[in-house]
Amino acid sequence: MKKLFFALAFSCLIWTSKASTTTTTDSKKEEIEVSINLIDVKDDQVLVTVKAPKIKTNDITFSLPKTVPGTYSTDNYGKYIADFKAIDSKGNLLTVTKTDDNTWVIKNAKALVKITYLVNDTFDIEKGRGFGKDDVFSPSGTNIDAGKNFMLNLHGFIGYFQDKKGIPYKVTITHPETLWGATSMIDKDGSKTVDLFEMPLYSELLENPIMYSKPDYTTFMVDGMDIQIAVYSPSGKFTAENITPEMKVMMTAQKTFLGKVNSTKKYTVILYLSSMTPTDAKGFGALEHPTATTVVMPEMMPKEELVKQMKDVVSHEFFHILTPLTVHSKEIQYFDYNDPKMSQHLWMYEGVTEYFANLFQINQGLIPETEFYTRMAGKIEHANTMNDTMPFTVMSANVLTEPYKDQYLNVYEKGALIGMCLDIIIREKSEGKRGILDLMHQLSNEYGVSKPFNDEELFAKITSLTYPEVGEFFSKYVSGPTPIPYYDFLSKVGVTKITQKTPEGIFLKGQVPYIGVNQATKEIYVAPNKELNIFYSTLDLKGGDIIVSINDIPYSLDNIYDMITESMKWKENDPITLKIKRDGKEQILKGVVKFPYIDTEGMDATDASKANLRNTWLKG
Repeated sequence: MKKLFFALAFSCLIWTSKASTTTTTDSKKEEIEVSINLIDVKDDQVLVTVKAPKIKTNDITFSLPKTVPGTYSTDNYGKYIADFKAIDSKGNLLTVTKTDDNTWVIKNAKALVKITYLVNDTFDIEKGRGFGKDDVFSPSGTNIDAGKNFMLNLHGFIGYFQDKKGIPYKVTITHPETLWGATSMIDKDGSKTVDLFEMPLYSELLENPIMYSKPDYTTFMVDGMDIQIAVYSPSGKFTAENITPEMKVMMTAQKTFLGKVNSTKKYTVILYLSSMTPTDAKGFGALEHPTATTVVMPEMMPKEELVKQMKDVVSHEFFHILTPLTVHSKEIQYFDYNDPKMSQHLWMYEGVTEYFANLFQINQGLIPETEFYTRMAGKIEHANTMNDTMPFTVMSANVLTEPYKDQYLNVYEKGALIGMCLDIIIREKSEGKRGILDLMHQLSNEYGVSKPFNDEELFAKITSLTYPEVGEFFSKYVSGPTPIPYYDFLSKVGVTKITQKTPEGIFLKGQVPYIGVNQATKEIYVAPNKELNIFYSTLDLKGGDIIVSINDIPYSLDNIYDMITESMKWKENDPITLKIKRDGKEQILKGVVKFPYIDTEGMDATDASKANLRNTWLKG
């Protein structure tokens, strides 16, 4: 999973005014039939019917997931279920007791023929901009927009019977003829309004999201893998063709970087673009699956920024093919959806994945060396704001509860830096011949999709495959409380810390906006009661001023992303003209762009004697 908090900042200013193979003894002849009706949508709810297998007990428990792999959060998908009914062969209702948010106990279960219930979607009720306490992260959520779009993350629609997750599922979806379902699953029904999907296990079914919308997709091949890009853009601003060229370049580079790792033959990127209305998705980022990634972004983004962010999130999610989808522990292999046990190894699942998402770009020539250093320096800066003495393994194993939950975002920062340091150690000890990608290949061969490792044994296994220094690093810095001296490790490849002057954002300072939006008029205004930086003081901009246009381009809520993206291209002392409205009167302000500068920590290659090792680290 990858959450994008750049988008959270923009959202703030706008709104201020995994695969598992559970063993089972169930008969192979049994199957669970599920019907989902996307045609007769009433009150923004979808009817789901579950035909029960043969039940041999007096009571049976039916559940929807509390947590699903890759989210690291408690989401309680059962909260979105209404009008739950258990029915016998004569149409009589059986007694049902709801024991918690996600669980229903059915009495006289031997007589059970089917279950019916209504599903409400999660996009409609996101309150905390997609990241609130009770919000479901949008890429793992659901959407019901009759006749236009249905986002079917199936864990929000389909539940399971206790002890019956290991039998096949047959899912029939009826949908409007105008809508097409984007998924990596194979439709076994040839009609235009019915799709039929069959999966051998509940866990595999849940790893295959489907998005129904007006057909808009592209396909291409990358090294034997069939890639599908599907897009839903409510206003039609973007199409799959708009972003496919950049996605193809990126995914081709990823496959080249990964080498022989190839755990899937078809991969689908599902992109949902939010209108940013009060009832639409607000949590931006992506969620990985073995054969798909669901991505949610704001539609108002300029194409350049959308493609940039797609590269970030899709590359991260695609690398999850390696871990945890190929290399993972028993906690993931035998995931308990309603009483999950979390693994110690988020440093690998999310951290190494995030490291690879950056390393492959310098390795494959997609970014310059300086950009890679800037990214890693930024991660050091962000990691230093987190709890640096909390053992990473302890945080990982307890990530669903406080105070560990609040440290989850460090998997993208310190987690990636752990991967970087391990890579450098392995490169140094092998004289440049091996790195962390080689280690992951070894672990893939040792374990693989269907063979999990024991959580407490991984560090010893990795040490046996590498060097004692790697084991010492794990003991001291990953399972221990000692902060990592990052530049001690970077010095091994001739990279040192530097201090540099960096311009701050003009409209955003980190996650804090200098501007807001009047939702009634869509006007952009300078935030009042806030200390403004030199950009504003130089131009005599004051709190409460309404920005009408910049350099003769009019701006409002509808194109605020364009304004912010354009400001990122400005250079010091560029001439600038603003039309503003102050106290109800328009006036013109002219001047030059002045940036507020701050001292930031960076890094640079300064030791020429380490150039060979550094080159194998970055390009090997």
